[in-house]
Amino acid sequence: MKKIFKTFVYGALLTLPLASCTDYLDKEADSDVSEDVAFANFNNFQGFVEEMYNCIPDKEKCYWCTTFNWGDDEIMNTGLGDAHFTHQVDLGNYRNWSQNGQMWLYRSTSDPTSEDKFNHSLWPHAWYCIRKANIGLANLDKMTVATQEEKNLIAGQLYFFRAWWYEELMQYFGGLPYIDHPLEATEEMRFPRLSYQECAEKCAEDFRRAADLLPIDWDKTTVGKQTLGKNDLRVNKITALGYLGKVLLWAASPLMENGAELNGAHTYNYNTDYARRSAEALGELLALVENGQTQYALAEFDYEDIYNHKKSSTASTCFSDIFYTTGQDWKMPGTCEAIMRGPSSDYNGSNWNFTKTWGTKIGSLVEHDNIIHQPTANYVNYAYGMANGLPIDDPESGFDPEHPFKNRSPRFYHDIIFDGFKYVNTDISGDALERQQYCGLYTGGYTRDVANASRTGYYTQKLVPHTANKFDGVYNWSGSLHVYMPYMRLADVYLMYAEACAAVGGASAKASTFSKTAEDAINTLRDRVGEGHVAAKFLADNHKFMDEVRRERAAELAFEGFRFNDLQRWLLLTVAPYNTKTSQEFYRAESDGFFKDNDPADAKVQGWSEKNILTRVFGTKHYWFPLLDDDVYLYEEFEQNPGW
Repeated sequence: MKKIFKTFVYGALLTLPLASCTDYLDKEADSDVSEDVAFANFNNFQGFVEEMYNCIPDKEKCYWCTTFNWGDDEIMNTGLGDAHFTHQVDLGNYRNWSQNGQMWLYRSTSDPTSEDKFNHSLWPHAWYCIRKANIGLANLDKMTVATQEEKNLIAGQLYFFRAWWYEELMQYFGGLPYIDHPLEATEEMRFPRLSYQECAEKCAEDFRRAADLLPIDWDKTTVGKQTLGKNDLRVNKITALGYLGKVLLWAASPLMENGAELNGAHTYNYNTDYARRSAEALGELLALVENGQTQYALAEFDYEDIYNHKKSSTASTCFSDIFYTTGQDWKMPGTCEAIMRGPSSDYNGSNWNFTKTWGTKIGSLVEHDNIIHQPTANYVNYAYGMANGLPIDDPESGFDPEHPFKNRSPRFYHDIIFDGFKYVNTDISGDALERQQYCGLYTGGYTRDVANASRTGYYTQKLVPHTANKFDGVYNWSGSLHVYMPYMRLADVYLMYAEACAAVGGASAKASTFSKTAEDAINTLRDRVGEGHVAAKFLADNHKFMDEVRRERAAELAFEGFRFNDLQRWLLLTVAPYNTKTSQEFYRAESDGFFKDNDPADAKVQGWSEKNILTRVFGTKHYWFPLLDDDVYLYEEFEQNPGW
């Protein structure tokens, strides 16, 4: 069992490189670091804690071409894309999570001391860090040369990380044994798997302790002033409150309350006690933010040129900077909105391949491996409604199938590349690829090749700008393009708060800790982008309002890796239309030349329809990933997930 739960001796954790057993036995006799020294003061103890930050996987840069969108939101091109985990999920081959080295859940090269982005993954690092947190908590009494502030900072981080690594595992594997002490070598393994809700209670207790011990802003602490301006990635009170609310909301969710089912009959059936507690924690966080007591705020969505993500001259922050920065000396993305991030010291690492996986490969317009992340048509049509706030299939929305790109949600124009979009800004007249300067994404168009371009009629540039191509060259060194996708950001907190409140009492419900209702929280995000409020006709019906909360979540958090877990916990993973992926079919009613002088949103089309690409055939077992067989064989109580 030490493969999962046990780690190295204190000396190896603190000061020595990881080595073989023989190397360790050959060490100098006086090279051990005693526990009394290792944990005696803040600097030593913080050095012990720092490794847990280093272990946080970078979902976008954990390998050359990565994958993290496994719901109905994305599909990859045929050919090389079929090997990626996105396609394996479509096939129901969930066991591939531990065999596909191209994504962040499991990599055999995982090494907690490594600074190489390829050596970090969730499963092995989670157990390593849980063990590490338990060792630290067991040795808090040895921190004798320290102020109370220093003791609180250490304890708060340890409680947070013990819960956070569990929470991340639980999203994919369900409840687990919650180990809360360092295991001894002779200790008999008899730790049963807890239910999700039982495990969530343990996490919630640790997150609450962390929230009560940690400061809002490290820069304003005596300790933090020593690293002033370099504390952005450290967990704090806001981080702990955010995850406290999240783990309780997940515990409240239909899957955890009702168990797996195929028909989605219980999709609105939440545990209202957990939902209420979640709303209280998230409301506490949002009240601190809106009262100006934190360093966090919603990034501004104010663009002079939205297609090129050029912010207005009057905007002090930029929505796009949450996900990537360019021309800013490799600045870490996240801006004022990111609440939880890991380190991203190899800022140029994404340019080796990740930033080259979002556009056409015809003629190597976007270079390197033939991998293309593409939004599905069904997701685009569902998530991105109209500027007036209504979904496009609402009879009062004003959606016109002859002008399908007109008057859409502002987030559509930020995130989605559609037919006629000017993909290459540099003048490429006379080049063999000149025709691709403006995307031909109509049926039979010149960028609709299923293996080398778009099979769905769309690209996305939310995480990587369209100028990451060989002519505009933003992915070259001179572009200083740095990508990183936060694990949690402030908009997600508003969305979780709205969902938790709605689960308790519908659109008008609110927490005692915050003045805004569920409706207000959703409209706060719509106000940020300039989209219409939730329509009055959706407010009186709790189910219809919850549908709008979920649609808002789909639009705001699109392609950030949340969709699979959302469909899972809502019991919609196996339900039509959420188990399908479609392409957008239509023909141009405008000439190619139209797009050189006009906004592509104004283009007229004919024959607007969707075509099914695939339907995922799942059973109830597909609501959870299987555990590793080698691990579940270690002792009887560590049970495999049902059906696997």
